Amino acid sequence: MLDLYSRRIVGWAMTSRQTLTVVDEAWWMAWQRRRPAPGLVHHSDQGNQYRAGLYQPLLARCGVVSSMSRKGNCYENPPVESFFSFLKNELARHRRFRHHAEVQYAIAGI
Repeated sequence: MLDLYSRRIVGWAMTSRQTLTVVDEAWWMAWQRRRPAPGLVHHSDQGNQYRAGLYQPLLARCGVVSSMSRKGNCYENPPVESFFSFLKNELARHRRFRHHAEVQYAIAGI
């Protein structure tokens, strides 16, 4: 989770697949660090993990407004797209990872 005001990563979790569990873990990490006031806007793409029946009610209970980009439109969330581009260029371009744990270790060291 990227805080657009501070430009800091405030919540993250990693697995080999995008699931509701990993999104939920990242959300709670971000929420515990920032304790946002009601009205916070949570912008995401339309991935199943963000549209899931459990995730949207969670955001609503926390007073968070959900905003989703149009389907297949990466241009509506440039800060996050830019972050992942940076991450891929810094990590993946110059080395190969054999195990998921190596990727996690490399990302934690950035």
